[in-house]
Amino acid sequence: MPLFKMSNVVRRCKIIYQLETQFTQIGNRSETETGAVSTPIHLSTAYRHETLGVSTGYDYTRTKNPTRSLVEAAIADLEGGVRGFATASGMSAIQLVLSLLRSGDHLICSRDVYGGTYRLFADYTERYGIEVSYLDLTDPSRLKQAIQPNTAAIFVETPTNPLLEVTPIAVISELAKTHDVQLIVDNTFMTPFLQQPLVLGADVVVHSASKFLAGHNDCLAGLVVAKDEPTADLLTAALNNGGSVLSAFDSWLLIRGMKTLPLRMKAQVENAQALVTCLKRHPSITTVRYPNQGAMISFSVRDEVLVAPFLQQLRLISFAESLGGVESFITYPTTQTHADIPEQMRSERGITRKLLRFSVGIEASVDLIADITQALERAEQIVSPNNT
Repeated sequence: MPLFKMSNVVRRCKIIYQLETQFTQIGNRSETETGAVSTPIHLSTAYRHETLGVSTGYDYTRTKNPTRSLVEAAIADLEGGVRGFATASGMSAIQLVLSLLRSGDHLICSRDVYGGTYRLFADYTERYGIEVSYLDLTDPSRLKQAIQPNTAAIFVETPTNPLLEVTPIAVISELAKTHDVQLIVDNTFMTPFLQQPLVLGADVVVHSASKFLAGHNDCLAGLVVAKDEPTADLLTAALNNGGSVLSAFDSWLLIRGMKTLPLRMKAQVENAQALVTCLKRHPSITTVRYPNQGAMISFSVRDEVLVAPFLQQLRLISFAESLGGVESFITYPTTQTHADIPEQMRSERGITRKLLRFSVGIEASVDLIADITQALERAEQIVSPNNT
């Protein structure tokens, strides 16, 4: 059975390229004067005009930058959209998407969602009167009853963060179109290498590009892709007005990272699958969540008292808050990524004090398994010394 179920072929310039080729060639042949293979970093904030009314296409770097334009064109191609937008962070990408809403609009959001997204939506509810309803979108039958006359958009994480619940994008898309509602999909966990929401019917895609796309924990970035020109025009104006654009240097880092995404993702998925097998067999683990694709795993230990000693005993895997890099990270959502969600709401959604989120890197799987195993064993010894 192939590792990746979806067709990984995209069209570019009327030539069919595999996605691996598409990623590798980002920015190549863009510099024609010297033939530089590595994309130049255009640091200039201003651009000279030879005469009145004549522009090179670049006027001021907030509006457009040559290095940023390359990564924006690349993500639009990869996602199958008409225009891409590179922002200063994943949260600024979501904030850009919120510019499509007006005061009084209703937004339906995945029940399980990143804590920063929940925090931003709560702020927009309080300050701008955006009404937000949280819904289990893994069951599309619930959506029809949730749509109101003022519903303007549906915001989906799939897989969700941190419970890795999967939403059927194509089914949700059909319901959204029936009610003239935009479908926005956060594709951070899957990337366009594993999932292309616009192809499945979504209207807008958003990424925290700091994660898998950049891939090296050294670049803060966000990306948005629009499926149609009217939406793209609105986003273009909003990004220029707000100015939360990605810098030229970070655009270059993101391009460099994206070039190796297929290699990294394949290795990370293989490692994740090996680790899922290990975790499911370990007596200290009660629940393992994995959506059969991707490099994210969530698991619950048998007792919350194991969490602190387990994290302290890790020797290879880092206890850190981000994800998607080449290094493996384990995160504790209760005090880190989802701390701003009220505890009762977290508990109702299944984000308990026993839950850990695992971003699997490209290290040797045997070393990752060994580190997890020794940390769990030592944690058990610390918690129950008389049982060893």
